[in-house]
Amino acid sequence: MSYSPSFVPALAAGATDPDLSVFGDDPFWLILLKAVAVFAFLLLITLFAIVFERKVVARMQQRVGPNRHGPKGWLQSLADGVKLMLKEDIIPVLADRPVFILAPIISAIPAFLAFAVIPFGPEVSIFGEHTNLQLADLPVAVLFVLAASSLGVYGLILSGWASGSTYPLLGSLRSAAQIISYEVAMGLSFVAVFLNSGTLSTSGIVEGQSHWWNVVLVPSFIIYCIAMVGETNRTPFDLPEAEGELVGGFHTEYSSIKFAFFFLAEYINTVTVSAVATTLFLGGWQPPPIPYLSHFDTGWFPVLWFVLKLLAFLFLFIWLRGTLPRLRYDQFMAFGWKVLIPVGLVWLLAVATFKVYRENVTDRTPWLIGFGIATGILLIITIIDPGARKHRERLEAAEQERIRNAPSLDRIPWPPPAGTASAAGRPPSVTGPDRSSSATVIVAGGPRQES
Repeated sequence: MSYSPSFVPALAAGATDPDLSVFGDDPFWLILLKAVAVFAFLLLITLFAIVFERKVVARMQQRVGPNRHGPKGWLQSLADGVKLMLKEDIIPVLADRPVFILAPIISAIPAFLAFAVIPFGPEVSIFGEHTNLQLADLPVAVLFVLAASSLGVYGLILSGWASGSTYPLLGSLRSAAQIISYEVAMGLSFVAVFLNSGTLSTSGIVEGQSHWWNVVLVPSFIIYCIAMVGETNRTPFDLPEAEGELVGGFHTEYSSIKFAFFFLAEYINTVTVSAVATTLFLGGWQPPPIPYLSHFDTGWFPVLWFVLKLLAFLFLFIWLRGTLPRLRYDQFMAFGWKVLIPVGLVWLLAVATFKVYRENVTDRTPWLIGFGIATGILLIITIIDPGARKHRERLEAAEQERIRNAPSLDRIPWPPPAGTASAAGRPPSVTGPDRSSSATVIVAGGPRQES
């Protein structure tokens, strides 16, 4: 595995952060070229992701999918963009006009900014200039990604508030609560990576995964995968846009190019969180640790590895959309606060303990014995836990009671046929409708014959 020359001294000396001064040595034209390249990449991957999602979901549902515009329908997203720009731009009468116009822009710009610190590859030569395939890097680059992604929620909140309608406002409030809740779990999953790699720099984290990817931090990886779906408002966590409850959510009153900005921001955020997952957990631009593939880590080959990993995460988003139903809002919030965050805290404590243990403990036998005993006790408690058994019994009793009290046609007092009466002067109760016989029902307009 080859390293960029600028990173070797820092890693060899045991420093926690790589040398980031190389990102300020590029000429202005090269910085501008990389910025335009990142912008173009995000636009192209967004156009691709829209058609890719429709085709994959169509295949899952055994449908044809888009097949009209372009070769096999691959220009469908471009046609949709042109259609949106040609639509009439409507602003509601009760809307706060300046904020209503500004909100989609605020939602889209942070989605582009977060990609500035994502490494696409190692050092390459562009027109004779040696530069890293990364626009910029910071000692706290991952925190910059979190800050940029969290700024996007302001666009959603302002759009709902400025629309002058109830349903967009409810959708924006849901979005704010959702992003706040799941960013906490996402941050906890990041801390485990920071402890393992010793740096918050994205390029340093990628360089630290030259032998083992951080995907070995399985709980952190799973927590991040769940949190990134909730962060991007994607199915099954698309509660701010729940059509059955909120019409369309925060963008109900938007049309034309303003709606296209929200659409663009959603897909770019999806690409951004996928790129962050690739960078932090799957080795970034580095090839898989498989023999004969480790040689393809120089030049422009790493860009291919990065894009392939990115597409794998995009497929995960699409797979979830085509498989899972939308959650109820209280279930969604309870899952974030009562499951993800406690699990993230416990796992973070375990990672910190293991790191201190690995660095400072020489005689590990007592620790391993104690860990084995504690694990055995927890397994025994899980297997013979009386509380869990009683809980299952209560659930079964409640289900049986629900079945007994369920409404049934046999309990409905159907009206008797005309001209019949019981011995006590009351009409006899009929246990159910007899569809083979006819009965006369007295209504306001006179007798009506039913059969």
